[in-house]
Amino acid sequence: MDPLLVISNADAGPADEESLQAALALLRTHADVEVQATSNPGELNGALHRAGSRRIVVAGGDGSLHAVVTTLYRRNELKNAVLGILPLGTGNDFARANDIPLDVEEAAQVLVDGAPRAMDLIVDEVGEIVVNNVHAGAGAQAGRYGARWKDRLHAVGVGKLNLGKLGYPLGAAMAAVKPPFIRVAVEVDGEVVVDMDKPILMVAVGNGSQVGGGTELTPHADPGNGTVDVMVSRAIGPLARFGYGAKLLTGRHPERDDVIYLRGTTVSVSGEEFWCSADGEIYGPERHRTWRVEPAAYSLVVPR
Repeated sequence: MDPLLVISNADAGPADEESLQAALALLRTHADVEVQATSNPGELNGALHRAGSRRIVVAGGDGSLHAVVTTLYRRNELKNAVLGILPLGTGNDFARANDIPLDVEEAAQVLVDGAPRAMDLIVDEVGEIVVNNVHAGAGAQAGRYGARWKDRLHAVGVGKLNLGKLGYPLGAAMAAVKPPFIRVAVEVDGEVVVDMDKPILMVAVGNGSQVGGGTELTPHADPGNGTVDVMVSRAIGPLARFGYGAKLLTGRHPERDDVIYLRGTTVSVSGEEFWCSADGEIYGPERHRTWRVEPAAYSLVVPR
């Protein structure tokens, strides 16, 4: 087995550290393993600079994976990279979408027995990347609220047994009470699928299927098929929003008449100001964003 460089979060709690040590013990029976704990982009860049030909394992969640992939992309070292995941985050959505076990020791066994699979990447016009999912409208507003509550509730409890996971459901509930409807045009591969004549609830561009700890926002997305899934919800009225939310819980919202669901390789959103949530990171307000797919941008070790 190839040598491994494990990138961990220097601010991880005791429970995460205990789980990581158990996973490392398993990995060290099969390979040479070095661990680098990082707490900021500079330290992460330095650790990856010294990676050499080793496989890089992300011990963290979606945010940690996003940070590692972003750094490798900017260093022009992503194309030949083979990554692994030890899911120590709150949501672990990209791990879920790729059938990587959420038990860290079981995920370590996948690194031993699994196989690399080519993964696509989403890149926007300013060079920012999206590993999993980017969305605007009500979803981004829920993410803004959820991030605040996640930080507050994370301190309630011990280790992984804390209330941090309730942040996103709370954020979604708050956004549902007063959703930020947006008037934007949405183009997929140059074709206008939504114009600015009517407001929409949200638009999502999915490389992976799940967000927020298991919500299947783009349920049919496949991060290795060379396209992204695009979901637009026009559920504006109170009853429509309730019905949309109920279907969203089961991943069946694409069945609704007020939902547009399709696939493409380039997606543009433009119009009134909107906020975006990309892999859980909130940015904006924006008036225009275009995202394109880079097929087979790197490899991820997944179960055989």
